[in-house]
Amino acid sequence: MTAKSTHPRATARRWAAVACLTATALTVAGCSSQADANDSGESAAPAAGAKVSIVAFSVPKPAYDDLETAFQKTDEGKGVEFSASYGPSGSQSKAVAAGQPADYVGFSVGPDLTRLVPDQVAEGWDSDANKGIVSSSVVVLVVRKGNPKHITGWDDLTKEGVEIVTPDPATSGSAKWNILAAYQHVIANGGTDAEASDYLTTFFQHIVSKPDSGADATTTFTQGTGDVLVSYENEAIAARQKGADVEYVVPDESVLIENPGAVTTESSDAAKKFLTFVTSADGQKIFASHGFRPVADVVEPGTVKGATDPEDPFPAVKKLITIESLGGWEKVDKEYFDKTDGLVTKIEASVG
Repeated sequence: MTAKSTHPRATARRWAAVACLTATALTVAGCSSQADANDSGESAAPAAGAKVSIVAFSVPKPAYDDLETAFQKTDEGKGVEFSASYGPSGSQSKAVAAGQPADYVGFSVGPDLTRLVPDQVAEGWDSDANKGIVSSSVVVLVVRKGNPKHITGWDDLTKEGVEIVTPDPATSGSAKWNILAAYQHVIANGGTDAEASDYLTTFFQHIVSKPDSGADATTTFTQGTGDVLVSYENEAIAARQKGADVEYVVPDESVLIENPGAVTTESSDAAKKFLTFVTSADGQKIFASHGFRPVADVVEPGTVKGATDPEDPFPAVKKLITIESLGGWEKVDKEYFDKTDGLVTKIEASVG
């Protein structure tokens, strides 16, 4: 599989009612006519657009901001109003599970979405052509301008004097992708699980900051902490788009990041249409402009500002690991990130 092959729902919102003022007899008559129409079972014309509440992880916020604006310019999105909440993927997922209203949810990793099934998200949310994935990326190594530590791959991260910034896997989905990539690079090169565990232990010993989210980790790094930021490729591109004095390395071994999105069980029709727009060619081009790799081969990303090569923004990764190849998120989450017995949990505890 190449890096460019990135395949593999509160009650229902209703149209706001027309407010009737009693300034004139004509207005009163108009209100009566509206009520008669509703009593007869006929649909009243909406006076305002539907509302869509987005709850998502923080990294793709700039892309979602542009997706909202573009959707509102379509016939189906005209008049639709958005509200949004962004934060660490795990924290956002738990908030929705605890009752935070949401029409559309978008997370970093699969378990943060499947946690909501079936109460907040219906079974079958991943039955579309993209298997519920709305955006994708790969894990990269972000370095200072000029790459003063001469970082070309994973093994350079554990050399003496190298300080790593990566988010906290207890709250951040981005962190899980990063850690999996670090561990699996050893396996991809013929190493054993013991050797991979040893590498990851040393990797953790070099971490100097573990912010709550991928976006916070980027901010921490660009403000001067650490020598290398392990992050999404799109985060590196977005930072460069904002003028950050950084470069990034796409390592020979990386993990295909697949971010799921879905509507909730009682979402508005507008939210369903927004999800369709997000995964459409137009939606994916917007994601691409923010450094995400399109989830369908048929979408040409075009020139991407901030990429190392804007004309060829998403280079193939020599050894690209997928969650599917590791047995799926249920297996991976338990094996690596279980709160008691997870391999990563134990390594973190041993390092302190």
